[in-house]
Amino acid sequence: MIPTAIFLLVLFVITLTVAAYSTYGERKVAAFMQDRIGPNRAGPFGLLQPLADGGKMFMKEDFVPASANRTLYFLGPAVAMTTALITGVVIPWGGTLQFGDVSVSLQGINPEIGILFVFAMVGIGVYGIMLGGWASNNKFSLLGAIRAASQMVSYELAMGLSIVALVMMNGTLSLGGIVDYQVEHGWNIIRQPLGFLIFIVCAFAEANRAPFDMPECETELVGGYHTEFSSMKLGFYLFAEYVNMFISGAVMATLYFGGYDVPGLASTGWDPNLITIIGVAAMFAKTFFFIFFFMWVRWTLPRFRFDQLMNLGWKGLIPLAILNILITGGVMLALGQLAP
Repeated sequence: MIPTAIFLLVLFVITLTVAAYSTYGERKVAAFMQDRIGPNRAGPFGLLQPLADGGKMFMKEDFVPASANRTLYFLGPAVAMTTALITGVVIPWGGTLQFGDVSVSLQGINPEIGILFVFAMVGIGVYGIMLGGWASNNKFSLLGAIRAASQMVSYELAMGLSIVALVMMNGTLSLGGIVDYQVEHGWNIIRQPLGFLIFIVCAFAEANRAPFDMPECETELVGGYHTEFSSMKLGFYLFAEYVNMFISGAVMATLYFGGYDVPGLASTGWDPNLITIIGVAAMFAKTFFFIFFFMWVRWTLPRFRFDQLMNLGWKGLIPLAILNILITGGVMLALGQLAP
């Protein structure tokens, strides 16, 4: 119990650190693609910029609009941040470390319905945006909240359907079980390329990342659902986006790229703890690649119109996901892996 508690505390700190420095990475990636320098004043190479930004958030005036619903106004950012952080406990970040008689599993919990837990937390997270947008009593915030709700409902359907085909092949809803299947049979990206494509597009929409960042479209809605927020309540909303980006990258690495698996590593005969540490490094390398991909797309593609966004979800991705299920079922039936 104590090792698990220590692991969860370490995971909490790592998640916040990665989210904080993702803001630095985003600005550096944007600067590189726009032929600029980016943050370079706070510390060497601007590495202390996230700390400066955090200090600014803490010291800004924290106000509540006079006509806001105070309870829901405070609850919105808390829900958004909490659900973003909770999701990471079911992700297998590595194998098991052995220290004498003490075993430390690098997965907080491994429920049989791990992937459903992830979807549940993502579904609850949108309530944080909806509550904040509605409680602000601002028409731009309300429009942003409505956009977020309709967008997430639309893309959660396609994302869930893309996972159905994966679960059919792997035979489990457990994230740990999905990684174990890939260790034995190879990475799922080889068998489910279409499912992965659908999932990653939906991940952009679920995380409100460009080109699907319509809920906070500053050219139309001022600041979107967090227009009326300041100080750390605004910080929670902004931070939750980067935490979601980190968790989304980890989930995609787990579901389609073997998680902490490094092909051929287990057969080297090296020390099990060393193999586990290398696996953790591989897991974070895959996750950081997806974080970079999120940033690359943001500064490459223009924002969708809202009607284009909804058409893509309902008329494009959902039919493709259903087709992927049918193809997967047909192939498994032909190979005798599925009962007729």
